[in-house]
Amino acid sequence: MNADWLRYSCQVALPHFGETAQTRLQQANVLVVGAGGLGCPVAQYLAAAGVGTLGIADFDIVSISNLHRQVLFGPDDAGKKKAAIACAKLQTQNPSIKLIPYDVEVNADNVIALIEPYDIIVDCTDNFDTRYLINDACVMTGKPVVYGAIYQFEGQAAVWNITQPDGSKSPNYRDLFPQVNATQIPDCTDGGVLPTLAGIIGCIQANEAIKYITQTGNLLAGKVMIFDALTMQSRVIKIGKTTNTHIHSLKQSADIPSLTVAEVRQALLDNSLDLVDIRTDQERDEIDIGGVHFEADELDENMEYLTDARVKVLYCSSGKRSAEAVKYIKQQSPDAKVYSLAGGLKAWFEYVES
Repeated sequence: MNADWLRYSCQVALPHFGETAQTRLQQANVLVVGAGGLGCPVAQYLAAAGVGTLGIADFDIVSISNLHRQVLFGPDDAGKKKAAIACAKLQTQNPSIKLIPYDVEVNADNVIALIEPYDIIVDCTDNFDTRYLINDACVMTGKPVVYGAIYQFEGQAAVWNITQPDGSKSPNYRDLFPQVNATQIPDCTDGGVLPTLAGIIGCIQANEAIKYITQTGNLLAGKVMIFDALTMQSRVIKIGKTTNTHIHSLKQSADIPSLTVAEVRQALLDNSLDLVDIRTDQERDEIDIGGVHFEADELDENMEYLTDARVKVLYCSSGKRSAEAVKYIKQQSPDAKVYSLAGGLKAWFEYVES
């Protein structure tokens, strides 16, 4: 056995796997979207398993707060682009595979071209707009998607849009979640996440991708697996055999009005805007930079205030919830003078300390 195959000898030795399955891996093209807590273990194990071409799409940079769960990166990587760093490190781990970094923000204009060269897409994103966009693009182009999501102590995994023997398609993300009110759901920065949970769900995603490529085992298609890291219990919920959704076009994401920390601080000196804190009561008790406070699920109750003549700048810990809130308000009242604090409190305190 030559050196290229020697490293894969233990998986080649598996019953019903063999050289045929390994060859399928080496001929496969897989795109991982998101090089964060899920994307790091997914990419590491797909690279180690010998996936022939591995694309990694992420436009973000490494920050110190990522390191507890994004295990591809170290302190020296802070401030560097995730996609490029991830590909460079994975290339060192497995020189025989092809790695392609995409330093782009996935949007309706580029998603079809991005996924086109790939056999399967692994969704490791952390926001709902991109998750729906990837799902819809893959449904339109017939690509399977391996889905994963984590929050605090719980994770989910599934495989969407599989072509079945009769030609029908298995359920996709919109069959499980037709729509989500993202303003009420904190992300990992705001709500926290157990670092090992990212590894567990990421490994499950990599496992499903390998099973799909090698045609081994039963996929999490038509069902979703839910895992609780506190109790170590998991359950698989059946969604159905075939999809009930029909997707024919991509929804364009509207630009969300935002202001930088510097712009907001100057406007506060001029008394030309109001700060609005939409975090939870607990978050407000821990850190308070002032402004009106009500939680994200109370937007409707405060719509009259939010849409009056005075400028409002909404903030949360990372800027993601406030962006979703601004989007929601603008949908209800397009002329509302509402903005999101770009980067949230994280950017606020980094500015103060600089």
